Amino acid sequence: MKKERVDVLLVEQGLLPTREKAKSAVMAGLVYTGSERIDKPGMKIEIDKQLTVKGNIHPYVGRGGLKLEQAIKEFSIKLNDKVMIDIGASTGGFTDCALQNGVGKVYAVDVGYGQLDWKLRNDPRVIVLERTNFRHLEADKLKSGVPNVASIDVSFISLKLIFPKLMEILADGGEVIALIKPQFEAGKDLVGKKGIVRDPHVHKQVLVDVISRAKALGFILKQLTFSPITGGDGNIEFLALFQLQLNTEPEEDQNISNITDQELELFEKVIENAHSCLS
Repeated sequence: MKKERVDVLLVEQGLLPTREKAKSAVMAGLVYTGSERIDKPGMKIEIDKQLTVKGNIHPYVGRGGLKLEQAIKEFSIKLNDKVMIDIGASTGGFTDCALQNGVGKVYAVDVGYGQLDWKLRNDPRVIVLERTNFRHLEADKLKSGVPNVASIDVSFISLKLIFPKLMEILADGGEVIALIKPQFEAGKDLVGKKGIVRDPHVHKQVLVDVISRAKALGFILKQLTFSPITGGDGNIEFLALFQLQLNTEPEEDQNISNITDQELELFEKVIENAHSCLS
């Protein structure tokens, strides 16, 4: 019997309109064949098998919530009663996911205005900091406590420009869940048509560059995975968990690689898995 990818079959069987939505549903744990849950969009099954979709594909106000949800699950992150700063909050997908996972307070920071979902604007746990460039944010604006966890989902700017200010604001020992977007980290000559980065070698170099810079500032890499869904433009993205250790001496010569062989092996494995599942 001929086999086909699950995300393709979901569209062919009329259960979901696009492969992107199909991938989202699979990674959200909503797709079954019989009583068996399927967790890989690229998994091939016999074409005559009937698939079912159970539950709400987008349980958050923005699709970004699915990305943070993956990090929380895979990295076993505990947000209960923590003070979080959501950098690049936009419509609030990350903020919404954090609230549903027990976070105490969220500073929703975004350079834009009027994007945050109305539900979140009216939640007393959310402190809205719109029209705010995080790189210029002063600590005295954070009147509901020092953040001990941060999430980052920014566009058109490198994470390497975010980490220095975050080092000033985040509590020592605080965790950082960072969404690494190759399309905004790689040089223009390495970004393909329609702004998409497909080359796994470029993905690896991006991870090396971003994580090396973070480590140089005292953000220690704890875990790494890939986002369960691609960016809106189709780019593969990565999720990294860091912990800030302020007693770490900043590295004077940042041209010397501080990436270990074990980390390089991890990068390669995560990239391979990402391309297998999402390409």
